[in-house]
Amino acid sequence: MVKRILTFFNKEFHGVNEAALLLGGFAFVSQLLGLLRDRTLAHIIGPGPGLDIYYAAFRIPDFLYISIASLASITVLMPFLVERMGSNLENTESARRFLNNVFTAYMIFMVSICIVVALLMPYIAHYIAPGFTPWQIKSLIITSRIMLFSPIFIGLSNLIGTITQIYKNFFIFSLSPILYNIGILFGVFFFYRSFGVYGLALGVILGALLYLLIQIPIVTRHGFFPKFSSINWKEIWDVVKLSAPRTLALSCNSLAFIVLISILSELRPGSISLFTFAYNIQSDPVAVIGISYSVAAFPTLVQSFSVKDTNAFLTHIVKTSKQILFWSLPAITLIVVLRAQIVRVILGSNTFSWSDTRLTAASVAIFMVSLITQSLVLLYVRGYYAAGNTKKPLLVNVFSSIMMIVFSYFFIDLFQTHPNTLLALESLLKVSGVDGTIMLALPLAFTLSSVLNFFLIWILFRKDFLKESSLKIWPTFLETGLASIVMGVVAYGALDIFDNIFSLNTGKGVFLQGFCSGILGIIFGVCVLALMKNEQLGELMNATGRKFWHRRIVIPEQKEL
Repeated sequence: MVKRILTFFNKEFHGVNEAALLLGGFAFVSQLLGLLRDRTLAHIIGPGPGLDIYYAAFRIPDFLYISIASLASITVLMPFLVERMGSNLENTESARRFLNNVFTAYMIFMVSICIVVALLMPYIAHYIAPGFTPWQIKSLIITSRIMLFSPIFIGLSNLIGTITQIYKNFFIFSLSPILYNIGILFGVFFFYRSFGVYGLALGVILGALLYLLIQIPIVTRHGFFPKFSSINWKEIWDVVKLSAPRTLALSCNSLAFIVLISILSELRPGSISLFTFAYNIQSDPVAVIGISYSVAAFPTLVQSFSVKDTNAFLTHIVKTSKQILFWSLPAITLIVVLRAQIVRVILGSNTFSWSDTRLTAASVAIFMVSLITQSLVLLYVRGYYAAGNTKKPLLVNVFSSIMMIVFSYFFIDLFQTHPNTLLALESLLKVSGVDGTIMLALPLAFTLSSVLNFFLIWILFRKDFLKESSLKIWPTFLETGLASIVMGVVAYGALDIFDNIFSLNTGKGVFLQGFCSGILGIIFGVCVLALMKNEQLGELMNATGRKFWHRRIVIPEQKEL
């Protein structure tokens, strides 16, 4: 048993489908824990001023993590380390010195910035949530200060996580976010009882620490445990020059979210919580599909471009794009059709009312429209990073982030000055008569900016890499689109059938109604794909049929662990 566990912990995964399935599977588990976390928060606290404080407190630590830790992220450091280690990953001494150098600079800079921000938090808090009451602002300041430890820990974990990715130890990489959510859940169940919202922040710190600790054994085994050293500023500057555009792009998106939170703070209490719940739910398929496939593809993209194998680079892009479409279109259809059942099962409780459910479900439906664009952007941006070009994704992301803010204010103003437009949206999403529907302006702004982001990055990517060739993904889009329509129609019709079978007055009944309807839709959709002899369905069957978790590998001796 111990040998089997060690085997799986140290296993390397090479195929994009195998690696993506592993990453997707663990991402799915992590997201389930995240949903459990949200359900617990909705049940124990409920949408309102207290939970609004908790979610608003994430904004500044998130911004610091994105704007500083991303300077030394996996996508940035991997090309540097691969170049120093060579194609066979044998020249570890040069790579080790480089990692120590980045580690030293990162720790000095990140810790210093967090201390400064902690001192300035009383001034920053008023800009994050201008609609908060004085007691909420006071709690926001303390909660944010506690959470400032999280970007230090998670940033450091991602820094050393570059090694686990280079050696394709995807199991450990996938396990980290699971432990992060476990730490947060511990805070919800135990710390909250004694410390209130501050206990939730302590749970975040515990999760971030676990996120870091799980990576250390693997990194140590490969001889890459980071140490403080003298700083080679030329190397740091080389990293910053490459990563600065990407960091600025991500920072702009984080700043846009800060603006969205500030807008929500001035709406009815609980708006921040409901928006965050809906965003977290839509993030699940993005994590399982978009992030998993783009992360699994990135090492191959880096290696292909480093040896100037353009054909392999483009082939991998095309193949991964098709897989993303294959999973995204059915996910969009089923989640939109079953949105009320999904939200009620995940979040429904005494403190999370039916009105909260309907409003959150409507927000999820709007968010889900952008699932394909979010997922494909993740892939194409990583294609640019693999090629060492971060400037164009920067320009596109900055513009899209600005437009997200513009769209937010535009739709808020539109709904306030022309209430009939809001009534039309309420009717379409079946939330007529629900209080606080004006918040739907923000998911709408997010989705529209995401679609804009995709089209801009797609135009540039096609011009820079595809030249006269084409991605040739239309057959996949049409086949999967047709199957998704069948899934949606069958699932929607099945809801009425199972409505008469299961009692919708209980959580179990709602779950069974949605689950059975979804399964029936999936069966019909798979049959349609099989009749069309869909390429991606065949590849999926082959990948799962190979039983990649049973492959033989070399297990290191006990003394090296």
